[in-house]
Amino acid sequence: MKFEAFLALVGDEPVFSSALLLAGDVSTAQVRLQLSRWVKAGRLLQLRRGLYVLAPTWRKVEPHPFLVANRLQRGSYVSLQSALAYQGVIPEHVPMVTSVGPGRPETVRNPEGAFQFNHLVKRFLFGYSRVEVAPGQFAFVASPEKALLDLVHLTPGADSTDYLRELRLQNPTAISLAALDGLAQRSGKPKLVRAARLVRPLLGVEEGDSL
Repeated sequence: MKFEAFLALVGDEPVFSSALLLAGDVSTAQVRLQLSRWVKAGRLLQLRRGLYVLAPTWRKVEPHPFLVANRLQRGSYVSLQSALAYQGVIPEHVPMVTSVGPGRPETVRNPEGAFQFNHLVKRFLFGYSRVEVAPGQFAFVASPEKALLDLVHLTPGADSTDYLRELRLQNPTAISLAALDGLAQRSGKPKLVRAARLVRPLLGVEEGDSL
């Protein structure tokens, strides 16, 4: 395949896999060899085995980091500090995209950035939705409530006022305390139930108020 024909096929895809090129009567070895050549020529960037983006010179769209994260590990969703910062719940910029999913824990570094994946058992994989993170680009992202609970679940000692205060939680209208309590109860984890109860005063919400 000539590169011009290849661009016509994948030019609108922010991220694509080699499987896109393997449909029909084609040689798998030949396709992989051609992709390797384009990577060496600087026309493609390889994110991990079988996953690619076009080099900046040939892009029509910039791949959003959350979309890249979803594609790097199947079944994962963006959560923890990345989701909290994206939704304005914590003030810090997060240089590494943080996700959770059923796969093994790993940190992936590639030309599009750094991506950290944390393992959650399948019964805890809830509380996220498909979000349009850039025009025409969709990624699975935790709700702010679930992102906070995922962080507490994965961090030793996080069900304490001191730890939660250090997060500098802000934008109370972004968090539904009823949803936070409901997700904590659904988890069946006393640690998360305790943490949910501690969040209310940190957001400046009086007992009896609802958010």
